Amino acid sequence: MIEIKQINSDKKGAFEIYSDGKKAGEMTYTWAGDDKFIIDHTEVDEAYNGQGLAKQLVYAGVDYARKNGKKVIPLCPYAKVTIARNAELQDVLA
Repeated sequence: MIEIKQINSDKKGAFEIYSDGKKAGEMTYTWAGDDKFIIDHTEVDEAYNGQGLAKQLVYAGVDYARKNGKKVIPLCPYAKVTIARNAELQDVLA
């Protein structure tokens, strides 16, 4: 079972992904003002490669942005490419 948890503070945050209760990866972000955040890193443990977990993290970040009226600046190369390749994600770009 896959579960994504969000950790958020005033300046930084992360989306962590768990597979069967074990942390498999995370996507970190930094707040850029009150209305946007910068995705700065996405990483999945090698044992979970090829399962689409990193993509799920990007989608979780985009979903959070939509639900909360925020914009996203994807500086992380993986997040940048994922958003660029999926037109349905581009509405949250800052």
